[in-house]
Amino acid sequence: MTTRTLDPVQRRAIRQRQLRRASVYALAILIALWILLPIWLIGTMAFSTQQDVYGYPKQIAPIPFTTETMEFFVNQEGILEATRNSVLVAVITLVLSTAIAAPAGYAISRYFFAGRDAFRLGILAVRAFPIVILAVPLAVTFIEWGMFDKVYSVALMHTALTLPTTILVVSSVFASIPREFEEAAKVFGCNAYQAFIRVVLPLVIPGIAASAIFTFVMSWNEVFAATLLTIRNRTLPALILYSLNKSSLQFQYAGGFFMLAPSLVFIFVIRRYLFNMWGQITK
Repeated sequence: MTTRTLDPVQRRAIRQRQLRRASVYALAILIALWILLPIWLIGTMAFSTQQDVYGYPKQIAPIPFTTETMEFFVNQEGILEATRNSVLVAVITLVLSTAIAAPAGYAISRYFFAGRDAFRLGILAVRAFPIVILAVPLAVTFIEWGMFDKVYSVALMHTALTLPTTILVVSSVFASIPREFEEAAKVFGCNAYQAFIRVVLPLVIPGIAASAIFTFVMSWNEVFAATLLTIRNRTLPALILYSLNKSSLQFQYAGGFFMLAPSLVFIFVIRRYLFNMWGQITK
């Protein structure tokens, strides 16, 4: 059937549907450009010469390609140590958050107990508090306990920040797995632990990967608590923020790219688990 055989009302409906679809695509393209253009600019300047970094208008590609801007940034005092601290903090936060969120999310999604909804709301309410409300008392406590200016102290703080959302994400993924899968595994001889390990856990790995992305990126980029809780053992965002006002454009562009790169690599490596999770949840 062609559009010529349709009556005016049907043709108008088709045009409106096409217009809505085109509007959605146009909006998606604008949002993508809004996000990607600054990243592209930072990446271009991070691998451009010093003259191009200070020159105007900015070029759209690093021609000629050079690593002198990145070398200038990496060779600054304290950068490598701060990078190591950021990686260590992010890994510790990732391990602690996942280790706590997995059983907590399973319990929330599978068991019914008094105060379950209030407990879930309380978990989310913790994330609603501003960071300063958590960081300042923790800084005082860490000083009293001799834990101030330690890498693991920042990791504990980041775990407190990421854990509520991680628990809710993991519990939502557990809730998307039918209980019948576990019951079928028990029928075939598995106990509760074996049913969880062999049946449920492989299905929720994509969801755990999604929460891992959030946890890693949040810990890697967090700056306020890391600045407040450290002086000598600063993470990379805290060190960059401390040096930003007195740094050159080379330092700023290279620092921005250096902060972006690990998060982007982590997301690209783990993205296939996200696609699997979306497929499971939408089935």
